[in-house]
Amino acid sequence: MEILTRAGHYVATSDTHWAEHLAVPDLSCGTYSLPAGGTDPQSPHTEDEIYVVTRGRATLWTPDGSAELGPGDVAFVPAGEQHRFVDIVEDFAVLVVFGPAENSRAEGGRVTPA
Repeated sequence: MEILTRAGHYVATSDTHWAEHLAVPDLSCGTYSLPAGGTDPQSPHTEDEIYVVTRGRATLWTPDGSAELGPGDVAFVPAGEQHRFVDIVEDFAVLVVFGPAENSRAEGGRVTPA
């Protein structure tokens, strides 16, 4: 067992903030924070993602549509899909789960067994 202390907790910065909490071959988990009014510079990932909103409000944009998200909402984004958070009206934090681990499908993936 491993406890991921402060996972999903907002980190106040003037820019985006990413903190990885766990990385094993089949999944990874981290917290992504964006300040109110901020800009999300994401590009598509090579892994599937689940976002669990822990704080704030924003809209998740994809080419196929948008959805307003707030605390407790969960969103799935498949590998390769363009997406980003827009209209960030409150300091925003999401717990992000990648399956398999982030960058593990990218050339030269970095994850090694725990």
